[in-house]
Amino acid sequence: MLRFTICVLGIYACFLTWGVVQERVSTTPYGDETAPKKFKFFIVLNLVQSMIAACVAWLYLKLTNRQLNVALVPRGLYLKYAQVAFLNCIGSPFGYASLKHIDYPTMILGKSCKLVPVMMMNVLVYRRRFPLYKYLCVALITGGVSMFMLYQPTSSAKMAAAANSLWGLFLLGMNLTIDGLTNATQDQIFHTYSQYVSGQHMMFFMNALGSLFSAMYLLLHPYNDELWQAIDFCTTHPAVIRDIVLFGLCGALGQCFIFYTLQRYGSLRLVTVTVTRKLFTMLLSVFWFNHVLSLGQWTGVALVFTAIGLEAYIKKAKAS
Repeated sequence: MLRFTICVLGIYACFLTWGVVQERVSTTPYGDETAPKKFKFFIVLNLVQSMIAACVAWLYLKLTNRQLNVALVPRGLYLKYAQVAFLNCIGSPFGYASLKHIDYPTMILGKSCKLVPVMMMNVLVYRRRFPLYKYLCVALITGGVSMFMLYQPTSSAKMAAAANSLWGLFLLGMNLTIDGLTNATQDQIFHTYSQYVSGQHMMFFMNALGSLFSAMYLLLHPYNDELWQAIDFCTTHPAVIRDIVLFGLCGALGQCFIFYTLQRYGSLRLVTVTVTRKLFTMLLSVFWFNHVLSLGQWTGVALVFTAIGLEAYIKKAKAS
C-alpha cells in the first residue's frame, strides 16, 4: 500500500507540474511585444519528450544494474513494443485534432471515461476477464468523474462558444479507443513476457521506438515542414528551449512512476489514478480557496469515493 501511495503522489506531482509547463510552452508569447509568437509544434514537442524519457529510462536501468538484454529478448516482444509505440504516437494527434471541433470541457469529460475503453479493449482484444466488482468500480468512477465535470459551473459565454460536432466527437472517440488499446496491449506484454520486461524496459523501448516513428514522420513527410519550423522558432526565440526541456523532464519523471504502477498494478489501477487526478486537484482547490460545489458535483465525488472504498474493502477481504 505504501508503494502504491508513493506512485500516486509521484504521478500527481510530476504531471501537475508537467501540465503547468505544457500550458506555458503552448500559450506563452515568445519574442518582443510587437510580434509575439506561440510555439504550436506539438509533434516536435512529443518527439522531444519521448527522447528525454528514453534517456531517463536508460539511465535508470544503468543505475540499477539492469541490462537491456537485447540479444535475449524474443522477436515477438520487439513487435509488441513497436505496436504500443506506434499506437502511442498516433493517439495524441486525434486528441489535438478533436479540439478544433469540440470545446475543451467536452474533451475533459470524454477523457474522464477512459476507464471504459481500457476495460473494453482488455476484454474484446485480449479476452481478459475481471471480477464483477471491477466492472462496478469502473462504472462508479466513470459516472462520478463525469458528473463532477458535467456539473462544473460554466459561464454563458463559454457555453455559447462551445461548438461540438459529430466529427470532433468521432476524433475524440478514436483517441480514447487508441489509448484503451495501448493500455490493454501493455497489460498483455507484462502478462506474456514477464521474465523479459520491467516497467523501465517498456518505458525505454516504447519511447525510443516512438522517437524513431515521430522523427521518420517529421523528416520523410513531403508536405510537413513542422520540424524545420520548430528549429527556426527555437533559433529565433531560444527562451522556449528551456521550457521544452523542462516539459520533457517532468513528463519523463512522471513516466517512471507511470510504468512502475503499470507493471505492478495493471492498466486499470493506473488509469483510475490518472482519471481521478483532476478530481482530487479540483477538490484541493475547493478546500484551499473555499469554492462551492453543486449538488451534482458532490454526488460525483461520493460515487468516486464509494468505488475506491469498495475496491479497497474487497482487496483487504481477499487478502485476509
